[in-house]
Amino acid sequence: MRDVRSALCIALDGTDLEWIEATARTVAPHAGWLKVGLEGFTAHGPDLVRRVGQLGSRIFLDLKLHDIPATVSRAAANCAVSGADMFNVHAGGGAAMLRAAVEGARSAATSQPPKVLAVTVLTSLDHQALSELGLPIAPDELVVRWARMAQSCGLDGVVASAKEAPLVRRACGPEFLIVTPGIRPAWAAGDDQKRIVTPAAAIADGADVLVIGRPVTRADDPAAAAQRILQEMSEGASAS
Repeated sequence: MRDVRSALCIALDGTDLEWIEATARTVAPHAGWLKVGLEGFTAHGPDLVRRVGQLGSRIFLDLKLHDIPATVSRAAANCAVSGADMFNVHAGGGAAMLRAAVEGARSAATSQPPKVLAVTVLTSLDHQALSELGLPIAPDELVVRWARMAQSCGLDGVVASAKEAPLVRRACGPEFLIVTPGIRPAWAAGDDQKRIVTPAAAIADGADVLVIGRPVTRADDPAAAAQRILQEMSEGASAS
């Protein structure tokens, strides 16, 4: 049976330091990963990565770097120094930027370099939103195109909706890491996500790491919510 705890990443999306640390302590025993995002990082800086990392879970630093290659290379090095086990960059930055991110992370790592992921199409975007951006292409086609580019540039995987996970797996093979946001149990609200999938379906579709925030962190009992999601993930693993 797959170790579903290692596949669960809880998103600590917030600004209040006391809330972030209290929530992290509550959910860390139930999650293999904890995500530090833009809200917390811009409020508290790299020290937040170290503080949350002391709780034992691996840290996914979700900053979605997107700039010229030289800047991203230096920022990627800083991500490695911070102690992050995984971080991401926008695939839309292009191949040179993606290669620079990998090089920067590897150059600064003192031991195992962090995994570098490419963000493909945000789960808050659908076909209409892409058209408004001047990208008249179906989300799944763009995800696969950018996933292949990321793999060719040496990245470890992508951030993509679980709806596209089977397509990415076929295009990039079994070792390519697929991290999926937009996960919503049937009992939780969809919020601002559009291309959402349940935990069981995401695992069954081949996702490696599921990023889940508000259904757990805003629940009356976050630990119980995390356990409920782990059970759903186990059911999905059994069905796959």
